[in-house]
Amino acid sequence: MKVLQINAVCGVTSTGRIMLQIHQALKQHGHESYLAYGREPAKNCEGAIRIGTNLDVYHHVLLTRLFDLHGFGSRRATARFVQMIGKIDPDIIHLHNVHGYYLNIEVLFKFLREFGKPIVWTLHDCWPFTGHCAHFLYAKCERWRTSCHSCPEKTSYPKSLLLDNSRWNYRKKKELFTGLKRLTVVTPSRWLAGLVKESFLSEYPVEVIPNGIDTNVFKPTPSDFRKRYGIEDKFVILGVANVWNRRKGFEYFLELSKFLSQREVIVLVGVNERQMKVLPKNIIGIKKTNSPEELAQIYTAADVFLNPTLEDNYPTVNLEAQACGTFVVTFDSGGSAETVISEESGIVLRKKSVEEIHGVLRRFGKKEDVFEKVSERLNEISTEAFTQRYLALYQSLKNQEDSM
Repeated sequence: MKVLQINAVCGVTSTGRIMLQIHQALKQHGHESYLAYGREPAKNCEGAIRIGTNLDVYHHVLLTRLFDLHGFGSRRATARFVQMIGKIDPDIIHLHNVHGYYLNIEVLFKFLREFGKPIVWTLHDCWPFTGHCAHFLYAKCERWRTSCHSCPEKTSYPKSLLLDNSRWNYRKKKELFTGLKRLTVVTPSRWLAGLVKESFLSEYPVEVIPNGIDTNVFKPTPSDFRKRYGIEDKFVILGVANVWNRRKGFEYFLELSKFLSQREVIVLVGVNERQMKVLPKNIIGIKKTNSPEELAQIYTAADVFLNPTLEDNYPTVNLEAQACGTFVVTFDSGGSAETVISEESGIVLRKKSVEEIHGVLRRFGKKEDVFEKVSERLNEISTEAFTQRYLALYQSLKNQEDSM
């Protein structure tokens, strides 16, 4: 079996690591696997196909910022790439994020319509069925159900500073993304699967395959983290994000810091230089780390993991924290509730308020080690379980193709 995966990035951030995990599983089982991506830097992606150049990406960004035409740049780069797909002639094409300033969706999907082979499309957010945004929960927008216009998220990713082209984008996406005969949609959460079934992608079969974590890395990992930061005797409330913004709940941590006692401290991983300057004294800011091992040490050192996310598909940070033995407190946003393994390892807050968070935290006198309570279910959330489900899906689609 020959599989080609396509994503904006390779080996970095959550989607890039997911693509790489599937690639490695395919190779381990003797299949041919190809990776294609659009933006540097790539990590552990030797032999991967780069779609276009940095210049193509910059031009695509400009087209997006000025005219809100995300997904409609990179025409030449995509035309060259689809010629390469024809030469590879994969049995399965697996799409991840087709947004990200590197692909022309018109060129790609016209090719896919003619290519005729099975397509798997993993949706990591809502961009494929909106006229602009990747997330709309925070804005409480329902326009995606009928036809986008006057987008309240115009200045959010993929940011447009000038025009609002969401009405045309919506119609064009609907035209391009529907009517493919061999496409299967995959979502990491039941929540997102439900949205897909209410969108113009509802004609396609939808599989729910939750993202997995490396349970060989994310496990109780003692370290000198507390000593290094001088917080040995503190109650540590941890937050982790790739990027901290309103959607991830950054302001909730700032507000929560006002309620903390002298024995409590917040640690935030993933803050940028600007955010570091506004943190109060009882919040320790740490820049983003690409080391899973370091993250496991930090998760283990924390007394509780707080994820006040306002929009999320399937936040694996919740799974990572629980696997490291740390109790999770998270908002009921998107698919976040689906990542709490049991009532003994986490709590889902229906009311999104600092008072509600503080009320829950008051119950903790010390760390409640939840590792033993979730250890029997770790196989269910492992990378191995996750990749095996994808391989089984590929094989099923390949068998259907062979029997036709």
